[in-house]
Amino acid sequence: MPDCDYVISGGYVLTMVDSVPPLRHGAVAVNAGKIIDIGDEKTIAGRYNPKTVIGGSNKAVLPGLVNAHTHAAMVYFRGIADDLPLKEWLEEHIWPAERKWLSDEFVGDATELACCEMLKAGVTTFNDMYFFGGSSARAAKRMGMRAVLGAGVLDFPTAAAHNANEYIAKAEQFIKDWLGDELITPSIAPHAPYTCSPETYMKAKRTARRYGVPLHTHLSETQFEVGDIKKKYGKPPVELLDEIGFLDETVVAAHCVWVNTKEIGILAKRGVGVAHCIESNLKLASGIAPVVSMLNSGVNVALGSDGAASNNDLDIFSEMAFSARVHKSMSGDPTAINAFSALSMATSTGAHVLGMGNKTGTLEIGKSADIIIVDLNKPHLTPFYDIYSLIVYSMRSPDVESVMVNGRLVVDGYKFIPKDEQEIMDKAVWWKEKIAGQS
Repeated sequence: MPDCDYVISGGYVLTMVDSVPPLRHGAVAVNAGKIIDIGDEKTIAGRYNPKTVIGGSNKAVLPGLVNAHTHAAMVYFRGIADDLPLKEWLEEHIWPAERKWLSDEFVGDATELACCEMLKAGVTTFNDMYFFGGSSARAAKRMGMRAVLGAGVLDFPTAAAHNANEYIAKAEQFIKDWLGDELITPSIAPHAPYTCSPETYMKAKRTARRYGVPLHTHLSETQFEVGDIKKKYGKPPVELLDEIGFLDETVVAAHCVWVNTKEIGILAKRGVGVAHCIESNLKLASGIAPVVSMLNSGVNVALGSDGAASNNDLDIFSEMAFSARVHKSMSGDPTAINAFSALSMATSTGAHVLGMGNKTGTLEIGKSADIIIVDLNKPHLTPFYDIYSLIVYSMRSPDVESVMVNGRLVVDGYKFIPKDEQEIMDKAVWWKEKIAGQS
């Protein structure tokens, strides 16, 4: 029998491939970072000689989750300015804190904490928008995590750059530094229509097109934004970005809370992926995105946590649960966003939206081994009748037992492997004391 690195077994194996039912008593064979076989546990055991066997009959095996929109390094601002509307929260608290504290050191340390939190919660891939991208990339690599890292672009100065041209020049250098990396995908992230002019958006677009990298932006997050853009340009944000030629399938648009029927049609026609961040939108009272209408119109909708400063966690299990429940109520339809659909938004659709559907998001032969194992032997998971319903409506992130990214175990039996977890948290407390003026 040929050797392989791992055989991962489970009472349930969920490939998340459409129309493929859960595999009972199945197994996944992994070698050199790739999935090389999937099938019945006894069949796989008879085909390979694994170096390591993990999982078990009371486990479920599924693709790693995808966080389609976050600001990872903002974990160090978790709870710094809660219970405020977005405009006040951003302009009077977050931007001043960023001007004072952002640096390569801050972003690198904070990203380590964010990666630790996400990996232990089953997230193997995240789509980020922030500054000091090299520090984020190095930290994500150290943690063994897959990431699409958007170099933030604005029309005004921050700790990262002075003007749009400088942001874009730095983004281009970041792309050159990381293009082709196995785990890190560089991208460009013009912040939002109220912080970037149409000219800045198109400069970012041309740069992204030159290198074949994704684009990432906030879009139509609040009524204030929509009103401001209409007043300034005579049309709402989605129409504006479509008119200038920015929107296409390489764009990930976060939020899209205040979009009308015409704009939903534009998003569908252009193939724009939407990152739905329901918990952050609820907490900031920004509103609730018309996700059911988007899905019915053919828009690809994934799930994001947003940053921990506005959520206040990076937990995609809870985003699934909230999204599935809230949109049933909002639409008046208890069949809206069923459990399989919600889990797809967090796995296969998330990967597709990020342009990584050929690499991750499902368990298929030839794809990267981005796999999580969840423990079903818990009181709150007993008994159950449908594995998808169990995961979406009952499961919690601490039920994640083991996590593999690119064939490497990064969480093994609940233990975080890449770095001492307490050391990461101690560094976070040290930064918090500095920020709060306690040291």
